[in-house]
Amino acid sequence: MKRTGFIVATLAVLVVLVVTGYAKKEPVQPPIPPPPRVETTPPETAPTQPYTTPGTQLSQTTALKVIHFGFDKFDIRPADAKILDDNAAYLRDNPKATLTLEGYCDPIGTDEYNRGLGLRRANAAKTYLVKAGIDEVRLSVVSYGKEKLVTNDKAQFEMDRRVEFVAK
Repeated sequence: MKRTGFIVATLAVLVVLVVTGYAKKEPVQPPIPPPPRVETTPPETAPTQPYTTPGTQLSQTTALKVIHFGFDKFDIRPADAKILDDNAAYLRDNPKATLTLEGYCDPIGTDEYNRGLGLRRANAAKTYLVKAGIDEVRLSVVSYGKEKLVTNDKAQFEMDRRVEFVAK
C-alpha cells in the first residue's frame, strides 16, 4: 500500500510539473520596433526672396508674387500678408484681371492630405484678398498638392509650400 501511495504521489508530481511548464518552452521573440521617425523642423519664416515661376507674371512689367507657408500650416504670416497686400493693390488697379490661386505642398505626407492642405492654403489666400476688397468672382482656387515640386532638397522644402497667382 505504501508503494501504491508512493507511485501515485510520483505521478501527481510529474503531472504537476508537465502542466506548470516544466517542459522546455520556445524563447519569445521581442516585438520588432517601428522604424525611427525622422523629425524635420522647417523654418517658420518666409524666404527673403519669394520663389516665382513663369506663370506668376500677368505682364512683362508687373508680377504677382508667390506666398509661402510654414510646415503643415495654412495661416498667412506677416511677411506674406504684405505680399498679399501688394497683390491686392495690383488687382484693384487692374479690375479686369482674374486669377487662379494654385496651392502647393512639399513632398512630405500622402497625396490626399497634401491636396487638401494645398486647397486650404489657396483658400486662405483667397479669403485674405476678398477681405482686402477683391471681388470673389475674380478668384478661383485649385490644389496641386505635391505634384509640381520646386525642389527635392529637404533644406528648401519651404519653396514647395506656396500659393502661386496665375492669370486666367
